[in-house]
Amino acid sequence: MMAMATSNLFTGYSVGERDLVLVFHLQFADDTLLLGVKSWANVRALRAVLVLFESMSGLKVNFNKSMLVGVNIPDSWLHEAASALCCKVGKVSSLYLSLPIGGDLRRLVFWEPVLARIKNKLSGWKSCFLSFGGRLILLKSVLTSLSVYALSFFKAPS
Repeated sequence: MMAMATSNLFTGYSVGERDLVLVFHLQFADDTLLLGVKSWANVRALRAVLVLFESMSGLKVNFNKSMLVGVNIPDSWLHEAASALCCKVGKVSSLYLSLPIGGDLRRLVFWEPVLARIKNKLSGWKSCFLSFGGRLILLKSVLTSLSVYALSFFKAPS
């Protein structure tokens, strides 16, 4: 990606007001987020980078699992670009690391999937071996750490 950007074949996403930082990709474990501005040159460069990655590493990029997500980009353009990349079109409000991305944090509906996961984790054999006080302490610790973890993904309101 860096070679594509330095040769002006790929334009990343600018972050910041005074000291601009150009972001091309973000990686976490086995997930890679490729970020760039809306242009057909970027679509062609992404396709070339992914094909080169396949040929150099011997690994396969699963384009059926890959998604193209656009912010303030017309759906028609996204569908054309996704067909060129042989991937699906994703929505901004999606799940990443089992946390909802792109929703309104102040609405209860936003937190329902998170609460459902906590309920599933705490049910079953774990509750059989814990007293009521133990379950309460476990629930409080999970809820406290989960909110801190979830809020680390979002911009704090002013």
